[in-house]
Amino acid sequence: MYVCLCKGVTDRQIRSAVYDGARSLRDVRGNLGVSGQCGRCSAVARQVISEALVDVNNHADFYEVA
Repeated sequence: MYVCLCKGVTDRQIRSAVYDGARSLRDVRGNLGVSGQCGRCSAVARQVISEALVDVNNHADFYEVA
């Protein structure tokens, strides 16, 4: 679904940014431009980021090698 209509950013793109290392709305904004225009998407973007971070943290041990 589209989260940021101003920049045309989807929840899938936000999740991908988190999986690639973004850890905050500021990080995602820097990568994708989310919440950089009108700001209406910031609450939903934060929710998607939080959900993706939980997913990343739950699977961190599974992918860890060493």
